[in-house]
Amino acid sequence: QVQLVESGGGLVQAGGSMRLSCAASGLTFGFYAMGWFRQAPGKEREFVAAIGWSGGSGYYADSAKGRFTISRDNTKNTVYLQMNSLKSEDTAVYYCARDNRRLYGGGWYQSASSYGYWGQGTQVTVSS
Repeated sequence: QVQLVESGGGLVQAGGSMRLSCAASGLTFGFYAMGWFRQAPGKEREFVAAIGWSGGSGYYADSAKGRFTISRDNTKNTVYLQMNSLKSEDTAVYYCARDNRRLYGGGWYQSASSYGYWGQGTQVTVSS
């Protein structure tokens, strides 16, 4: 059974930090990029960050650059999103997803259609 399970969400004050985790099971993890997306009420799902199958510095939406850091541990089949300097506009449900493209290193990870497996999401609420 394929599962991507996010955890670490909750309520935080503006300016605070939060670390999300996404544990994968039932699917091949190490050969695929992983991404984080978010969806705020009344808005479309948007790309936040992605990391290539081999790791590296990650790819970020402009809204996340300088504040968020994505990382992965292939030995634990887990991807993380460290979020610092949180703002009220970061409030959303955060989803992790696995890219469909095996060993892809082309650098384009922003499209949700490239991802075939999604978690159920975790709520992040930033109070101002």
